[in-house]
Amino acid sequence: MTDSSRRLVQTALVSLNGVIGEPLRWAGPYFGPGSAQHSLEVLRRSGAMLMGRGTYELFSRQWPAATGPYAEHINAMKKYVFSSTLQEADWSNTSVVADDPAQAVAALKNTPGNTPGGDLIVYGHGRFGQTLWDAGLVDELTLTVVPVVVDGAPYHRPGALPRSWELVGAGPGHDPGLAVLTYRPVRPEGTGSGS
Repeated sequence: MTDSSRRLVQTALVSLNGVIGEPLRWAGPYFGPGSAQHSLEVLRRSGAMLMGRGTYELFSRQWPAATGPYAEHINAMKKYVFSSTLQEADWSNTSVVADDPAQAVAALKNTPGNTPGGDLIVYGHGRFGQTLWDAGLVDELTLTVVPVVVDGAPYHRPGALPRSWELVGAGPGHDPGLAVLTYRPVRPEGTGSGS
């Protein structure tokens, strides 16, 4: 990563047993005012949101009709949905990118941000998130651990490339019961982020 490139920040909710699938089903009772305020602060530091088609379909149903500071910001900010099958996006300020996700995101990282810092943010860790992980494009990973054990899709899918991460932050979450772990990738000396 060069001094002029934008960071790619990935954030995800994860259960005690490593599940990330369908977090609305099991994380809701723990996501209170503290988490909501922190999420808004992270969003305000971000220049654009990146997502795969699954996240787009969920968010584009949830947020356009919502009200409040978070909804206003997420609806107004620049968004990119990476899909080879989606023809157009109905959600405001959303562009569809059909190109190779790793190459397209690497190019986005090398464009100036439109907010201080200009982070590119990715929520969750589905196929799109794993593609960015495998390509070495993720600069910071934040996991909010929710104290439940549930069935569902695991964080790390079989066959994914191994990566080493350095713990740079750990502590209580922004609401009772949660823990937050922040990691940055350990990269061999002299290498960049894949961008």
